[in-house]
Amino acid sequence: MPVTPSPSADQGVRVRRSVRGWFRRLLPRTFAARLTIAFSGVVALTLLLVFVGVINRVDDYFYKQQVNDLQVRAGTVRDLIVSLSATAADGQPVVSPTDTLNPAVAAFLGSATNQRFFADDLAQADLKVSLGLITRDGNGKAILVPATDGQLNAPLQANARPGQARDDIPYTDPEPTAIQQNSLFEYGIQVQLSNPYTYRASTLAAIFSLLIVIAIAGLFLAVVVASLLARRFAIPLRRLTEAAQGLTEGDFARRVAIDPRNPGSTEIVELARQFNQMAVRLDESVAIIRRDRDRSRDFLADVSHELRTPIAAMRMFNELLREGADNDLATRAEFLESSRQQLERLDWLAQNLLELSKLDSGLVLLDLRPDDLRAAVESAVEQAEPTARRRGIELSLHMSARPLRIRHDPQRIGQVVSNLIGNALKFTTSGGRVSVDVRGVEGGAQIEVRDTGVGIDASELPRIFERFYRGSLANEARGSGSGLGLAIVKSIVDMHGGRVGVDSRLGEGSSFVVTLPLDPRLTETQIGEPLAETGPATGADVPIGSDGAPEGNPGRAVEVTDSSSPHPPRLNPEAPR
Repeated sequence: MPVTPSPSADQGVRVRRSVRGWFRRLLPRTFAARLTIAFSGVVALTLLLVFVGVINRVDDYFYKQQVNDLQVRAGTVRDLIVSLSATAADGQPVVSPTDTLNPAVAAFLGSATNQRFFADDLAQADLKVSLGLITRDGNGKAILVPATDGQLNAPLQANARPGQARDDIPYTDPEPTAIQQNSLFEYGIQVQLSNPYTYRASTLAAIFSLLIVIAIAGLFLAVVVASLLARRFAIPLRRLTEAAQGLTEGDFARRVAIDPRNPGSTEIVELARQFNQMAVRLDESVAIIRRDRDRSRDFLADVSHELRTPIAAMRMFNELLREGADNDLATRAEFLESSRQQLERLDWLAQNLLELSKLDSGLVLLDLRPDDLRAAVESAVEQAEPTARRRGIELSLHMSARPLRIRHDPQRIGQVVSNLIGNALKFTTSGGRVSVDVRGVEGGAQIEVRDTGVGIDASELPRIFERFYRGSLANEARGSGSGLGLAIVKSIVDMHGGRVGVDSRLGEGSSFVVTLPLDPRLTETQIGEPLAETGPATGADVPIGSDGAPEGNPGRAVEVTDSSSPHPPRLNPEAPR
């Protein structure tokens, strides 16, 4: 059965919530103010505890000192009264055996002048003196029996000296002091002081005032130090906040300034550095996203343009045939052949677009195996031989006599070589030469496809691996094709962790060099020499592991790498190790 809270309990909860809300409203909102209040509060609490402890210890110390002083005063009064009483008795007992005070001593003690002297000058307190016979109990402890007229009561009447004040510290002799009168009996005297003049109150007041001044100065210093410390923390945090706000508003170049001369605390500096690194990464990511967005827009525009050409041609052929051009068999055959070519171009374009899309999206799994690289290259060359014979171009292959075993995907590497050879054959006129060299280099292998074709202008070299880029339209061969072959080459080489570069001169031919690592999984491995120093190959057979990179013209070579590709190589887990 559920328990229903009583109205009084609900009222208590509401009161506690109201008190907490009121307390939160009193607290400042800024971090610097809260830190200052917290630090000052800790210092104030510490000073309060020290203040209370010091006052208690000092008061206890002066109390004990004052008790000792009263003991000395009481002893002085006692000794003087005993001496003067014996003189006043003139050889007679001070206290008779019947416990009666000697009349001469009684008159001496009753004198107002003597009382003022004892109370005001010696005791400096309300004085009470008792005289009488001494008796002892079974333990031998002395017990005073006051004599007749044997008590002196002298109140303090003198004015306080500078710095003195009445104190409520009483003092009484622990037991009476026995005075031997003769061999038969003894009398005793006991002194009691109350409300004495002491310097304890003034000393404590002076110490209290000094502690108050020290506490105020310490608290003020604590507030100043806390404010400086809070400012030291708050300023970097404010800079971080402003920089973060700038990032939210799209200012990705915003950074947190770090003063090397006054860096501040290690944690704040490290936070600022991490923030700056995050901002750099974010700026790079946004730049990549913008670049990919622009590239996607260009890609869609290029695809639309590429599709429009064959579609427009086929639409024109269809309209011409509908208008009666099919009556001429030669014209009809020409239109059908042109339509077939346009369909093949559409099919080739669709296949390349699909292939490039898979490569860029990371959907392609590399079937990496430690096979002989020469097999994949040799297969691609054999497939291109019929095209080379038909075009009247000499196609040659130079390979090492020893196996070049590296971990690669034979099918994809064969596709790279096929695209490069196809490119070389397309841009080489009849009677030219296309050679393929496979050689080992330090940390991997190189494949070079060299032709004696038309070459590429130096201004076009940085863009030849872009999608749909076909270069100058002055050359008929360069104006044809899909413009995706080299983009596919670059994507496959990047997935293998390799590099692809080109060296070309107009009218002299081109040389494409693909450098592959021994194992794409070891991306840190340095392979080969920089392609900027790579030129036409010598054709020499170089075994794997030796440095076989030939020298070339660094001023005309272009190396294309993409170590920051958003799609890293995807490896087939079933590939042999």
